[in-house]
Amino acid sequence: MTEHSKISRDNAKPASLFERADALFGLGAIGPAAVPRNLPQPARKVTAPPPPRRAAGAEPLAAAQAPEPAAPPAAAPEATPEPQPVAFSGPFQTVPRDHLRNEGLIVPEAPVTALLEEFRIVKRELLADARSTDDPLARRILVCSPHSGEGKTYCATNLAIALAAERDIEVLLVDADVVRPSVCSRLGIEGGAGLMDALADPAITPESLVITTDIPGLFVLPAGTGNNLDAEYLASEHTGAVLDRLTRAAPRRVLVFDTPPALAASPAAELAAHVGQAVLVVRADETSRAALEDAQQLLSACADIKLLLNAARYSPSGRRFGTYGEPRA
Repeated sequence: MTEHSKISRDNAKPASLFERADALFGLGAIGPAAVPRNLPQPARKVTAPPPPRRAAGAEPLAAAQAPEPAAPPAAAPEATPEPQPVAFSGPFQTVPRDHLRNEGLIVPEAPVTALLEEFRIVKRELLADARSTDDPLARRILVCSPHSGEGKTYCATNLAIALAAERDIEVLLVDADVVRPSVCSRLGIEGGAGLMDALADPAITPESLVITTDIPGLFVLPAGTGNNLDAEYLASEHTGAVLDRLTRAAPRRVLVFDTPPALAASPAAELAAHVGQAVLVVRADETSRAALEDAQQLLSACADIKLLLNAARYSPSGRRFGTYGEPRA
C-alpha cells in the first residue's frame, strides 16, 4: 500500500498582491468604470443622399449646386451717325455774263483767256496744298491786300470763278469786307443778309443766307448788315462755330474770303486765325516793301501766306499767256 504523505501548506504558492488586497479590502467588484451619462454627444456627420439612379440612356442629372447664371452680353454701342454736310438753302440768283465781262472778270462759258490761265496757275497751287493735308482749314482761303485799291476783291472773285470750274468741288465766296462790301456788286447780283447777321444772331443759320448762283459750283455769302461791333463779332468764338458749320463734313467745299485791307481794318487779322491759306495781293510798282511786311505780320495767325503780284506789266521770265487755237463749237 502506498504511503500517502501530507502535503504541507508551506510548499503552496504565495498569494498575489491582488489576492491579498482582495482579502483585506474586498476588491472583488473592481472592473472598468462606468461611462458617465452626461458626456457631450459627438457631432453627427451629415451625409448627402446618394444621387438617384438614372435609367440607361437618360441625360445626366444636373449638379447639386446650379452654376451661377451667365451675365447677359453687353449691348453693342450704337453706331454714331456720320455728320452730313450742310446744304446751302438761300435764294437763287443769275449772274449776268455781260456784267462779268464789263468788270474784267472771268466769264465761265467764254473762250479761254490769258486771265483764266493765270488764275488756273494760282488755283492749282492752292488746291495742291489743300489736298495734301487732312486739315479742313486748308480749304479756307483768305484773300487780302495791305491797302485798298490793290485788287484784292478782283482777285478773290476771279479765283472763286476759276475754282468753281473744277469738277469735284464747290466754292463759297464770302464777302468778309464788312466795311466796304463789294463782292455782290462785282458779280452783278443783289446782296442782303449775310455773314454779320449770322454772327450777331446765333438763331440765324448761315447756310440759309448763302446765295446759289447759276454758275455751277459757285455760291456767295454776302457781308450782311454791318454795325460798330463788327470787329468784336469776328473776334468771338461764334465765328469759328459759323465757319465750321459751313465746312462740316464737306471735304470738297472751298471757302474764299474777301477781307478788308490788312492795314486799314482788323477783320483780316481776326479771320486769319480761321483759315489755312492766305493770299496777299500786292500791286506791282505801288505796294511798298514796308507795307507788305506789316501786312504779313498782321496775318501771321495763318501759317501759310502766299504772295500774288497784281497788275504786273511784264514777267521777269518773259512768259506771257495768249490765245491758242480756236474755241470748239
